[in-house]
This record gives sequence, structure tokens and C-alpha cells, in this order.
Amino acid sequence: MRNLLSSLFLSILFLFIFSCNRAQNHEGKANRLIHESSPYLLQHAYNPVDWYPWGEEAFEKAKKENKPVIVSIGYSSCHWCHVMEKESFEDDSVAKFMNANFICIKVDREERPDVDQIYIEAAQMMNGSAGWPLNCITLPDGKPFFAGTYFPKAQWTNLLAKVNEIWAQDKSKIEEQANLVANGIAENSMFQPVDGQPMDSSFLVPAAKQWLSMYDKKEGGYDRTPKFPMPANLEALLTLSKLTDNREALDIALLTLTKMAHGGIYDQVGGGFARYSTDGNWKIPHFEKMLYDNGQLLSAYSKAYQVAKDPFYQQIVDETIMFMQRELLATDGGFYSSLDADSEGEEGLFYVWQKSELEEALGENANVVMDYYQVSQSGNWEHGKNILLPVENSSQISKKYDLTEEELQKIIMDSKGILLAKRVERVRPGLDDKILTAWNGLAIIGLTDAYRTFQEDTYLQLATNAANFLSEKMIQDDFRIDRNYKNGISSINGFLDDYAFTIAAFIQMYQVTFDEHWLEKAKSLTDYVIVHFSDQESSYFFYTSDLDPALIARKIDNVDNVIPSANAQMAMNLHLLGNYFYDEDYLNKSKNMVNGMTGYFGDHISSFVHWFHLYMLKTHEFYEIAIVGEDYLPLKSEMEQHFLPNVIFMGGADEGNLELLKNKLISGKTRIYVCKEKMCQLPVTESSAALLQMEKP
Repeated sequence: MRNLLSSLFLSILFLFIFSCNRAQNHEGKANRLIHESSPYLLQHAYNPVDWYPWGEEAFEKAKKENKPVIVSIGYSSCHWCHVMEKESFEDDSVAKFMNANFICIKVDREERPDVDQIYIEAAQMMNGSAGWPLNCITLPDGKPFFAGTYFPKAQWTNLLAKVNEIWAQDKSKIEEQANLVANGIAENSMFQPVDGQPMDSSFLVPAAKQWLSMYDKKEGGYDRTPKFPMPANLEALLTLSKLTDNREALDIALLTLTKMAHGGIYDQVGGGFARYSTDGNWKIPHFEKMLYDNGQLLSAYSKAYQVAKDPFYQQIVDETIMFMQRELLATDGGFYSSLDADSEGEEGLFYVWQKSELEEALGENANVVMDYYQVSQSGNWEHGKNILLPVENSSQISKKYDLTEEELQKIIMDSKGILLAKRVERVRPGLDDKILTAWNGLAIIGLTDAYRTFQEDTYLQLATNAANFLSEKMIQDDFRIDRNYKNGISSINGFLDDYAFTIAAFIQMYQVTFDEHWLEKAKSLTDYVIVHFSDQESSYFFYTSDLDPALIARKIDNVDNVIPSANAQMAMNLHLLGNYFYDEDYLNKSKNMVNGMTGYFGDHISSFVHWFHLYMLKTHEFYEIAIVGEDYLPLKSEMEQHFLPNVIFMGGADEGNLELLKNKLISGKTRIYVCKEKMCQLPVTESSAALLQMEKP
């Protein structure tokens, strides 16, 4: 498709080299965005640009006035979005030119990922890469003919002037370009399954070898820069290790988790992870903190603890949950979306320290703490400031200051409290206080995984409150889901990821509570997805519902990224629910979905890891564990101390309604049934005996 692009616009694309300065927001007369609820859109509500929100009004005006459209996409915690706003969108002269010659639309990519998907693909087709801010220029019908990311003011104004000139002199070239791009997007949206090997565990060996070769064996994570946590990948590594006895997979997973938690990407004072590391060593974060990362990382660290029993992982889980509870928790139980990278117009300012600040705050223990975190007068980051980076070998610090390891760790823990209190006095990063259904689903999954591993009641209460919030505020009587919640109002028809991760969260809620209403809700939501999202030409689901207005293309989301693809999660949900409800249609659909992806498990496996994870589960023994009787809780808790990726739990103090539980309850006794494909072994009364039954060939 790239070869079809006109040389005119290729020359424009390669004209621009991206560079920037930091920014602060500016206020003026309010534009249409003042009536929106998105924090990102509200950030632009006082720009002199005459912004429209996404919708028919803007495109109708463009058609009526015969003007091209600027579609500018970002999100509230995006540092470079703020930079471009300051340099261009707050500039009166730039805004005047944009308003006179274009219809301008602002989009929050987190609210409207469907729109973002279309224009991200346009950018990738036209220049081979994409990111945010994403700035597309389109015909009045929304077909893009140019796409780029951040532009300094001079480059942006030159670009707009050139586009305006061509629009006036030879619009046919632009229309030709836009039609080529739109056709390419439509073609790419027609997903073609590629069956690989028959579903057999032997296929895992070459696929796993290819995947593991992509990892950095010294620092963890993929061997590239920047580095993203990729939590679902870490869970898949643990599963690969467990099911195939692959020691390399385990070593990579634990190395990555340990290196991240000792790096700058982890907030050493307040807990929680930044979105990614700009370097290859996890040291220099891009400081924005996202709910979806932290929710997923709770699962990864909790499961790593089940495997390694390293108390450090428990500490990371506890501190991350405290961060989520302290800084992202809404009063009604849902979780807000993110924290900005910037405060006072400077990236990372809230999180970094000058040596003199630490000396003043920590008193007699300052030198110990500063040595532990590798703090210097000149700083290890910008402008003489320090990111707190723990030493790899704390015994050197203990020896230097004649401390036991326990004494050193107490000083470090005490210093965290002191510095956290000191940090409260600073100007806080901006909070994106919209509540997104999909991301809350991920948070619930992480909290329930943490509860299953550590049995902390607070974790379960947080998960329950968030699950109740989704049930009461985001799910309608007919099981249609809303995506966004802000100022007491739910809005925006949900996308496939909203359903997929809510269903997964409710399955988890059943496994930790044995309250079947969560499982019934998960099934009802799944049936809604099958009716409203199914692609009749394949086994997969569209990203948008059949109730949504049509875009340029109706896309199928199959590529796993920092968040697993919605289709991969739906395939996993169908697998689990099919086993719970003995639903062969669910199981067959899940199998067909996975089969269609196996052809991608070669060189492209890093983009399909969640699919690969499900393939592992389907090609190994899969167990249903029923724990029935009044004393089920302690037995369930004992079993959940072990990493059991190929197991679903069910049961309770009564028989329940699931088919497998029928005739399992015996008055006055609590028993564990280890079952496989509806066939159960003889019941046992000890968790150790049940675990042994799963080890038998």
C-alpha cells in the first residue's frame, strides 16, 4: 500500500523531523469541548482552536464548507500531546489558520479507541510508524490523506499551509490519496485466519524457542528500546515454564519482574509502575502511570510469588495496590484511568529528587538512603535531579554502614513514608478521572489474583467494590455495556475490550467468592457479544458493536500488545465458560479462534502471545477443581498458594447450580474433586492429595 502513495505526500512525510520542548496549559475563551467530560478534551477546551468533539456535526460542517478535517488524537497523560498543545494549539496565529481553513476535531483515544484504530493504521500505512499525539488530515467524509505524530510549531504551520495550497489547486490528488488509504484500511480490516500446525503440544517447542530468543537475557523484557512491561507476556512465560518445564521461560519472567521493580519505572516511594522505560535498563521512565499496566502487573507479580515465594514480589503487589487505592480509587468503587507524566509543565518533576531535598527530609539516615538509591549531587537524570534507583547488591550498603540487612530494610521502608509525606507538598500530576470499563476489568482481575495469592481481605473488598460498580453503573438491563463513566454519567457504547475484560473479571470474581451470580453475568455478557459483535465470515468478533455508527472500516482486533487483544481475551473467556457450563458451542468457538491464529506463531509470535498462552492451555491437561462443603475456604486457600494456570475452581458450602457440582455435597464433610473433561477422580480431603492427583500421568 505504501508504494501506492503519491510522491507528493511522501515528500511531505519525510520533510518533518520530530523534536520538542516541554509545555504548560494555557486558558482562553472556551470552545465546544467545554461541554465534554473527557479530561483530555477538557484540557483543550480553552484553546483558541475551534475544536469539535468527534461526531456528525463536524463532518457535516466540513462537507458544507468544503474544508479538509484535522483529526487530532491523544490522551490526558500524554507528554508530547501537551507539548504540541502549548506550541501550536494555544498559539493564536496557528489557531486562526486552522480555524479558517480546516474543521478541527479532538479525540480522546481512550474514550474512542475505535476511531484511534482507524487513524493509527492510516499513519502506519503512510509512514511505517505511529504514536500520540496523532494528527491526521482527512477529506470531509473522514478518509485520511495525511497522518503524523508530534510536529513543532514551524513544521506544523508549514504542513498546514502546504495542504491548504494543494487543496485549493489540485484537490483530485488529495482525493486519490485518501481513497487509496481508505481502501487499504478496509482491506487490512478483513482478517484472514492462518491455520498452522494441528493443535498439538509439540508445536509449542519451536514457537517457544522463537519467542524466547526475542528477550534480553541480562535486563529482562524484550531486547529493544524503549521497554514496556508487557504483563500478560510475563504470565505466559510462567505458564510456559509450568506446563513444559521450561526453565529459561521462568528465568526470563523472574528476571524481568525483579529488574522492573528495582528500576526507575517503578515508583520507589509511592508504589506503582510507569508506562514504559525510555532506556534498555528500566531506569528512565516515561512517568505517566496507567491503570491498565498496574492492574495487569498485580497478576504477574502475584503469580510469580506463587512460583518463587519471593517476599519482594509480595511487597511490590502491596505497594502497587496502595498506590491504586490512594491515587486512582473513586468514591463509588471504580478506578480512574491514569496520572499525567507532567506536573508544573515538567515531565517527572513530581517523582525526582535533588540531593539537598533528600538530605533535608531524611536527616541522620540520609546518607544510607542516598547510597541505597544511587543519588548524587550531579543527579542521574536531568537538571541535577535523581530518579531513585536501588542498588543491585544491598549488602554493600549494609557493610558500609555496619547494618544488618533487616536494619537497612527498615531504614529504607521508613524513608519511603517520609518521602511520600514530603512529596504530598508538591504540585501533583494531572489525574485523568474518567472511569473506563475495560481497564477496571483489568484492575479487578489483578486484585483478585492478589487476593488468591496473599489472602488479604482488603484486596478482595477493592475488587468487589469495583465489580459492583461495573454491574450497577456500566451494565444495562439488556447486558449492553457503556465504556466511560464521568461525573455520575455513563456514556459511549462499549467496545469489545470492555466486554472481554469485564467477562474475565466476573469469572475471576466467581473463582474467589464461589458466588454464581458473577458467573451467570459473565455468560450473559458473552451471549450479548456473540449476538452483537460476531463476524459472520470468520470465528472472530468485530471491535465495534452492530449498534455503533459505521466508520471507514469495521475492524477485528487480534493483535496482542501491552493489553491483550479483545479477541484473544474473548477466546480465553469462551474456553473458561465452556468448561464451567459444559457448553460445547463456546469450546468449539474458542478452539476455532485459536486454530486460526497458529499460523502467526512463527516470526510474529510476540504480537500474539495471549493467543499462544491459550494454545498452551488447550494442548495440556486442563482441570476442574470442585471444593464442596462448609470448610471449602481454607482448602481453596491452600491450593491457591500454588501456581496452577491450567485449573478452574468451583464449589462452595452448598451444591450450587453448575453441572459438575451435582451430587458432590455430603453433609458434614468437605471434599475436593479433581476433574478433567467432566470425569472426576475419587474425592480427597487434603489439598496436598488433590495436587498429587494432578501430577499423575
